Amino acid sequence: MTMKIAKPGAAMVVLISGGLDSMVTGGLAREAGYRLFALTIDYNQRHRIELEAAGRVAAMLGTERHVVLPLDLSQFGGSSLTDPAIAVHKTGVAPGIPATYVPARNTIFLSVALGWAEAVGAHDLGIGINALDYSGYPDCRPEFITAFEAMARRATKAGVEGQDFTVHAPLAAMSKADIAREAARLGLDAGQSWSCYDPLPNERPCERCDSCRLRAKGFAEAGLVDPLLA
Repeated sequence: MTMKIAKPGAAMVVLISGGLDSMVTGGLAREAGYRLFALTIDYNQRHRIELEAAGRVAAMLGTERHVVLPLDLSQFGGSSLTDPAIAVHKTGVAPGIPATYVPARNTIFLSVALGWAEAVGAHDLGIGINALDYSGYPDCRPEFITAFEAMARRATKAGVEGQDFTVHAPLAAMSKADIAREAARLGLDAGQSWSCYDPLPNERPCERCDSCRLRAKGFAEAGLVDPLLA
């Protein structure tokens, strides 16, 4: 899926987690001509590898600025990504909302991105949510994006003054295979991204968590080799 071509000088705040989806979202925004401001939230997640990947991805995309913002969601818990006492599910992608769901994460992250966007005069936000091949997260659905845009119009000075904010979620209706193909088409090195929820002690993907399984399925269906595992 392509992204609407940017107006001259238009900026976008893109949430960069270090994963494949956020990398491709940033790549599509760059292709569309946006000036990129990358935002990574360090929410004291289970491991630090994805933060390192986020730095690599932001550099690869040529972002004007990359902010890594500490926001310790482990103080709340409620997810296997923020509470080490909760195990990461590794027996296959199952129906329902898994333990890796972080309560209200995308709402929190987009709200922070909205604040930065208003501060730098940007009216576009980018997020790599996917509503097709995903793990059942409620904040990965198109209706969530629509609701957030409506909230942004009412919650900001720019919105009250008549400026709309657009949340770009170009991967929402794409399969993981489509996303893997887009990474290749855009010339992005998928080996610089990271998807695993629970890496091994040698910093290799576990290949068993939902995220690993969905990524492997995508590359296999696309007929591509995942450079992270090569």
